[in-house]
Amino acid sequence: MTDSQPYGSLAGIRVIDLTRVISGPFCTQILGDHGADVVKVESPGKGDVVRGQGNMINGESWYFAQFNRNKRSLTLDLRSDEGRAILHRLLAEADVLVENFRPGVLARMGLDDDTLRERYPQLVVGRINGFGSTGPYRDRPAYDFIAQAMSGFMGVNGPADGEPMRAAPPISDMVASQNLAFGICAALVRRERTGQGDIVETALTNGLIAMLGYLAAEFFATDRLPARTGNDHPMLYPYGLFKASDGEVAIAPSNDTMVERFLGALGRLDLLDDARFADNARRMANRDALREILNGIIQTRRVDDWIEHLNRAGVPCGRVHDLRETFADPQVRAQEMRLELEQDSGTVPVTGFPVKLREAPAMLCHPVPRLGEHTRQLLGELGLAERELDDLAARGVI
Repeated sequence: MTDSQPYGSLAGIRVIDLTRVISGPFCTQILGDHGADVVKVESPGKGDVVRGQGNMINGESWYFAQFNRNKRSLTLDLRSDEGRAILHRLLAEADVLVENFRPGVLARMGLDDDTLRERYPQLVVGRINGFGSTGPYRDRPAYDFIAQAMSGFMGVNGPADGEPMRAAPPISDMVASQNLAFGICAALVRRERTGQGDIVETALTNGLIAMLGYLAAEFFATDRLPARTGNDHPMLYPYGLFKASDGEVAIAPSNDTMVERFLGALGRLDLLDDARFADNARRMANRDALREILNGIIQTRRVDDWIEHLNRAGVPCGRVHDLRETFADPQVRAQEMRLELEQDSGTVPVTGFPVKLREAPAMLCHPVPRLGEHTRQLLGELGLAERELDDLAARGVI
């Protein structure tokens, strides 16, 4: 943990964070990881609902900690006139405002888009919602499960003979947050050139639709719905999970050259002379027959043996890890993808920084804030005297 000196690529950028739960807090955490001064505005008494969810260790939610490091917490009743007036004072000195309310909520606080642009032309406004701020579904509530269902993402996942399958992590929240962090940074670069802020919006469903990748491309090209293929690749074979003697191994030969390496490493280049397996189209058509042959070979050795043998041959492969194995893996450790937050309540493990910068790396600066921990500090920075702060606290504004 560093001291409070500026660090990172976003040092000097002030972010007012009105978000809660996951979509939004993950975005502002990314900005904070790279040096932005993130002020998390929470309601007095309760704060972000996630503070009370998940496993509570020494009185703290480790679920909340996963999305709220590198921030300062300010409690403020935005339903009150005084609370909104303080918010305006914060925005006058801010670079970025991030919110994840349903469309129209911010406008009812007197912060519609026209007002924000007029009063704070330099401000970059970032927002996340379920479906976007236009269209017939703009006012619908949405959560990750709904976004996975309605984006088509769930419909292309799962076994061919089974039901559609969701991804276990809250992927739409995480993707939308990463997209928003990117969009905010792009808007800040533009502001450097023009002096003008912007309004940046991402939606849970849109983020997953953009991730459909080649599945969308094939649908556009053929007008055919892609079949669910479970752990098999929808367009390549052999590519998927295979059975070794002590478990499963993921193997991904992604082109004809890789397939030759793979079959050569198995000692079965002769399979390419079999008319059923001579090219990818025929291997796809005869996938079950080829799978039976390959599993018959692969199950004669252990997973670790195949990982060493196939990687040495230049064939991408790996073990299917559970999370204990993932965070114990030497590569994951070398990449520092598990970090330790030093909290008043003890050490809290969190996932690390996926983006590595050489000159201005992300780092841990602030631990996860207690609710309202920095309220008096932040409002003091605005010039409010202790007497005023005592009065606001007594009336529940802060």
